[in-house]
Amino acid sequence: MRICDWPKSERPREKIMKHGASVLSDAELLAVFIGSGVNGEDALATGRGILRRHGSLRAVLERSPPQLMRLPGIGLARASCIAAALELGKRYLDDDLKRGDWMSDPSSAGRYFAQRLRHRPREIFAALFLDTRNRAIQFEELFHGTIDSTEVHLREVVRRGLRHNAAAVIVGHNHPSGNPEPSLADRRVTAHLKQALKLVDIRLLDHFIVGDGPPVSMAARGEL
Repeated sequence: MRICDWPKSERPREKIMKHGASVLSDAELLAVFIGSGVNGEDALATGRGILRRHGSLRAVLERSPPQLMRLPGIGLARASCIAAALELGKRYLDDDLKRGDWMSDPSSAGRYFAQRLRHRPREIFAALFLDTRNRAIQFEELFHGTIDSTEVHLREVVRRGLRHNAAAVIVGHNHPSGNPEPSLADRRVTAHLKQALKLVDIRLLDHFIVGDGPPVSMAARGEL
């Protein structure tokens, strides 16, 4: 049966209109982009098959547009739509970044770092520089590492903070392994970075570790 032959209350697009996109399953969200299935399947069955073969929605969405085109039911137009939707989400977060007061909702910073870093296959160390009212000045990816480590240069973080005339900074990095627990090296870098920034009157507000699930806040754990 084609999706257009389903009861209206069960069709993904109609469910979005009535209840919002959050009620859809991962396969239903994919089905909206796929539009029509392949090999006698409807779009939902094709979406379920893609998720079953690749393990998770995250694994599918981390593929580049050319890689998406190799999936059943997804050609140039649909791969482009998926890539555009992901970019729209990032730009929405960037707009939030420009307007946000990160201390009124500290967890929003963790969500932002997770959105920017979770999908990366190698470790990235990034910083969010803030003004005296805790409004974002700039988000920067400062250091790129390997699949399990990143070398952090304290002097460069301090230099960037001074260049932006920042009053505070939030840093974060990802663990591609998926385990967000801080390592001993993470704790050492945090302590040394806090001291280095303090010398130039820049406060280190938090260090987020991004893996699978919610990011770990070292400030919330009392380790900062």
